[in-house]
Amino acid sequence: MTLSVQFITMISMITGGIYLGMALDTFRRFQRHWKHNVFFLYFMEISFWLTQTFILYYTLYSVNAGELRVYVFVACLLGFATYQALLSNLYKRILERIISIILRIYQFFTKLLQWTVVAPIKYIFRLLFASVILLFNTILIVIGFTLKVLFLPIKWIAMLVYRLLPKKIKLFLHHLAGFCSKIQNICKRCLTYITSKWR
Repeated sequence: MTLSVQFITMISMITGGIYLGMALDTFRRFQRHWKHNVFFLYFMEISFWLTQTFILYYTLYSVNAGELRVYVFVACLLGFATYQALLSNLYKRILERIISIILRIYQFFTKLLQWTVVAPIKYIFRLLFASVILLFNTILIVIGFTLKVLFLPIKWIAMLVYRLLPKKIKLFLHHLAGFCSKIQNICKRCLTYITSKWR
């Protein structure tokens, strides 16, 4: 291995050590989101270190064909120590700033999507449902009016017959009418409840 290759290897490993420090701080920053899940915590920890090992070795392989020497590890530790001593606090502040900006952009686009897509769709569905309910009520009113007109003569005849019935039959018919009225009120309340939920 020539001196130039050794020099480039040391610079690359020092840079790799600095990168490793940045990656570790980034990983620790996001670790709080899964630290309560033990299985996922171990999975992420193992995956992180395997990934960093692969990246550093790939860097070394690109520089000196993957030849490991003692000074390679020393250079990597030197870069990591330099980052921890000089750059860690600065990088953490920059990282928090970047995360804050990304969260604000995400919140902006979430609200934009809510107001431009979700809200109009919900309004259209509510409008359609209200139109269906209105049409249904109109049909019921028309049918009810038609039935009243058609059965008005029958009602007159029934009233005449009702007056001629015995008191026991009249009492039974009175209770039956009360029961039917209760069922009708329950149906009206259910329809009103369903309608209010979609407003």
